[in-house]
Amino acid sequence: MKTKREIHAVIFHIGACALGFIMIYPMLWLVASSFKSNDTMFQDAYSLIPKVWDAGTNYRSGLEGVGNVSFATFFVTTVLVTVVGTVGCVFISLLAAYAFTRIKFWGSNFLFGCVMMTMMIPPQVMVVPQYIILKKLGLIDTRVALIIPWFFGGAFFIFLMVQFFRGIPKELDEAAMIDGCGKAGILFRVLVPVVKPALVTASIFAFYWIWQDFFQPLIFMSTTKKFTISLALNMYLDPNSYNNYGGLFAMSVISLLPVIIFFIFFQKYLVNGIAMDGIKG
Repeated sequence: MKTKREIHAVIFHIGACALGFIMIYPMLWLVASSFKSNDTMFQDAYSLIPKVWDAGTNYRSGLEGVGNVSFATFFVTTVLVTVVGTVGCVFISLLAAYAFTRIKFWGSNFLFGCVMMTMMIPPQVMVVPQYIILKKLGLIDTRVALIIPWFFGGAFFIFLMVQFFRGIPKELDEAAMIDGCGKAGILFRVLVPVVKPALVTASIFAFYWIWQDFFQPLIFMSTTKKFTISLALNMYLDPNSYNNYGGLFAMSVISLLPVIIFFIFFQKYLVNGIAMDGIKG
């Protein structure tokens, strides 16, 4: 029996390693391609070992940017939009979830149902009315246009936090009220520390979604130096001239680093947030 268990363990670990390699192979290929020469990059596309190493040229040309705009400009714009958008989205979602679960008002269940139904609407459908509104406000081709849509919260984040709030006894609210806390004090002093896993989970998802968003910048922006990274990377390829694949892959690697670092630091809260939400649900 012991030998049989050991064989099963070996088979399991070999299968897990093989599956893990298949899943991470695209990432490894991207990193390896950023080291390859632009001329030999696709001669042996499946190989992870460059025949001709040209990392210096790739990363230097990538950092120089496109359209006389450096990659650092795109990076700073993306960081600004992502950080402000993430904070606004998570904060508004927190307030909405608190209102739905802790404040009694007429039509709350109906409004919460409407919010949940918006999860079935593709985000591309909302771009046209958003564009019309932003156009009338004179915000098209400004960084504000990329941030404002996220300041109306997210249905998924509201649902996630509502599930957490429903699992917290309301006796805590009553005890805090006896101690002199108002509604804001109850939210930020009592409830926020308890729902920290949900807040971090929502922040991770919002950070990722805003960072990699391509469609909204494509519609709302027209000035090159105001582009985000996802839109700028597309400019490294020009069918009418020279395609800088080396610079594209090099900058793709750099653009993935903030997301990977953010995930590594907060993955514990992400797992706890999803697991606890599943238990409460």
